[in-house]
Amino acid sequence: MNAPLPYDPQRLVHCAGEIIVNVRELAERGWTPATSSNFSRRMDDAHLAITVSGRDKGRLTEGDIMVVDMDGQPVATDQKSSAETLLHTQLYKRFPEIGCVLHTHSQTQTVASRLYAGAGHVHLEGYELLKAFAGNTTHETEVELPVLPNSQDMHTLAAQVDALLDRQCMWGYLIDGHGLYAWGRDMAEARRHLEAFEFLLGCELQLLSLQPRSHR
Repeated sequence: MNAPLPYDPQRLVHCAGEIIVNVRELAERGWTPATSSNFSRRMDDAHLAITVSGRDKGRLTEGDIMVVDMDGQPVATDQKSSAETLLHTQLYKRFPEIGCVLHTHSQTQTVASRLYAGAGHVHLEGYELLKAFAGNTTHETEVELPVLPNSQDMHTLAAQVDALLDRQCMWGYLIDGHGLYAWGRDMAEARRHLEAFEFLLGCELQLLSLQPRSHR
């Protein structure tokens, strides 16, 4: 007789379905080229559903979504999640209210990450769409989107993220030459934050392209 699962299998079905539908839409926009990107959804206090490593995100099925615990260890499966799983679990462990983490690799995000890596952040101010971020009620605000150096050492990256979270309110961050992490209380809020960052980064890049060379 098989041992009972440590999580609710129906909750996994629900989370997997939510991930599949939303990620396919993001893939159609070209935000998950090749087999890049990873996505997760909180299942309960001890588990999250996350995409299996190396899968085409535009063709996900239920078998491409696995369960890991809050230390990133696979639960009741021999499948492997992304090497970046730690960057998901650190957010869930630190913020019980976070229910979804999305990581994409759009061209806009990647170009912006290279362009602003030296500054260490992208300064966003005066945009009406800043009200898309949870807690913001006016365009008369400023948001600093951090840009972290890329590293294959996830513990180093996670430590850098923790240091940022200790001193500022964040809804996302860029990794140089890599892509964007965004999160929220649920899938809808995480997508809103992701799409707002994508639009605002596109605006910043467009403004730079329109400036005379002498002002760049």
